[in-house]
Amino acid sequence: MRIAVVTLFPVMIREALAHGVVGRAMERGVLEVEYFDPRDHATDVHRTVDDRPYGGGPGMVLKVEPLRTALRRAAATLPPGSRRVYLGADGRRFDQAVAREACGDRGLILVAGRYEGVDERCIERETDEQWSIGDYVLSGGELPALVVIDTIARLIPGTLGSAESAVQESFSDGLLDWPHYTRPPAIDGLAVPAVLMSGDHAAIQRWRLQQALGRTWLRRPELLERRGMSEEERVLLEEFKIERACRTDRIEDSKR
Repeated sequence: MRIAVVTLFPVMIREALAHGVVGRAMERGVLEVEYFDPRDHATDVHRTVDDRPYGGGPGMVLKVEPLRTALRRAAATLPPGSRRVYLGADGRRFDQAVAREACGDRGLILVAGRYEGVDERCIERETDEQWSIGDYVLSGGELPALVVIDTIARLIPGTLGSAESAVQESFSDGLLDWPHYTRPPAIDGLAVPAVLMSGDHAAIQRWRLQQALGRTWLRRPELLERRGMSEEERVLLEEFKIERACRTDRIEDSKR
């Protein structure tokens, strides 16, 4: 997959992507990321890319011309029909489903805004949609771009060491991840759940699903409402709730 990032700070993104899983994906050639700086297309000696907002107010706004030129140059290097996405707080919420959808594309353009924002005419005429990684304000679109690239890269075949890793991660089935444990089997009086050392793969899978359901119910119940559950999953979740209530009662009794 090929991704182009339109940004005033290409080094910021390039350096971050050089490490870890995404860096290995780029080394293996399963992911290619290019950078297009609007400053390279400014027409004045100061390489100006922003100006004061009409109507007054604090901050500066990215101008249409240099940003549009950089975006069009990016589009010219990617396969026809590559989506052009502006990363902004008022966009569509970027989640695992959007990442899976984007992973099916051959190319993707990410536009990272800065300052007070981008001239609205550029967003309307030169981009296809907007994505937001959360309801908070950031200094620019570079961090969202990194989040988007990392999330999508993990879904590209050949990125992860195990093909099952991406399938079993949080949100892959609309649920939070189950708890993970490794050696030693006991530490500070806390033991690894016996089922994980039983060798019974069916029982382990059942426990993991139950824990994922329970953790999602505790921490992100809206995900369960949106996802829905099978009858088997409902039974597992009820068992989780009962066990949790019993455990809470035991802890309270021990304190008396």
